Amino acid sequence: MSDVIQTDAVIVGGGPVGLFAVFELGLLDIKCEVIDILDRAGGQCAELYPEKPIYDIPGYPVISGQELTDRLLEQAAPFNPGYHFNQMVEELEKLEDGTFRLKTDDGTEFHAKVVVIAAGGGSFQPKKPPMPRIEDYEGTSVFYSVKKMEQFRGKDILIVGGGDSALDWTLNLQPIANSMTLLHRRDAFRASPDSVQRMHALCADGKMQFKMGQVTVLDGDNGQLTGAQIKGPDGEETIACNTMLPFFGLTMKLGPVANWGLNLDENLIPVDTEKFQTSEPGIFAIGDINTYPGKLKLILSGFHEAALMAQVAFKIIHPDERLVFQYTTSSTKLQKKLGVA
Repeated sequence: MSDVIQTDAVIVGGGPVGLFAVFELGLLDIKCEVIDILDRAGGQCAELYPEKPIYDIPGYPVISGQELTDRLLEQAAPFNPGYHFNQMVEELEKLEDGTFRLKTDDGTEFHAKVVVIAAGGGSFQPKKPPMPRIEDYEGTSVFYSVKKMEQFRGKDILIVGGGDSALDWTLNLQPIANSMTLLHRRDAFRASPDSVQRMHALCADGKMQFKMGQVTVLDGDNGQLTGAQIKGPDGEETIACNTMLPFFGLTMKLGPVANWGLNLDENLIPVDTEKFQTSEPGIFAIGDINTYPGKLKLILSGFHEAALMAQVAFKIIHPDERLVFQYTTSSTKLQKKLGVA
């Protein structure tokens, strides 16, 4: 099992509740690895409303989603968690010794003593554009995310969309692409004005092109694109490309969690309010993905659930050790772990 990442706990979901779980588990000397389908930490806070103000985080009259994410990452940093972004847990298996084996969609394997599901309402799934036969090209020349930029070096790239993701990857990939075309249905964007200005500057310098319109037909064989037919204000034309990146936003789905053999209640995971454990011992669910009588879908509630979950996880991971409850304000041991003693 030399190629398997060995750890105490795997946290599925890198949103605020998952990040706080790293902190709570770290205080108890529990090593964590965090897996998230997005390309960075923060979950919905970072992906859907990074600049949206949040008013119900204790101690912060107002804080943005991105600032909250940054603060939680800073708080978790002393425990050196492993972060694995752009990955989805596809397989979860309980081994004979009671531990768990997890495998992600890029082949990374983990071996952990406990699993903590902190996946919010589920995993973010890309919204697929309504293009005939697009599935024939997925994974070979059509991609919904960028895991490794080097994969796109020297490619003739068509990026479709008008949001931050589309503009960001246009700007990031343009220097290494053979050619770059951005396609959007109109000359108005839901992205940062600075990104839009930089894109237009690249077009003016002849380093890329922007087209208005929509893809109607994909050209190619055996999963390899040769071009895309588009319909725009000036009629129909074909754009030569061997790689297409559609960024049409994200939707929430329960995803592979539904196949892990856990009891479910309307796509939520029932837990008790003492352990926040699922129907499978050793697997916990915290945050918006769980349900119990009186559940409130608040970040604050998820933080509370993470703290109680950690106490139970300790007993599974360190069954022969006595758990002594300590306060960070008075415990020199905890303060040393945090680097503030």
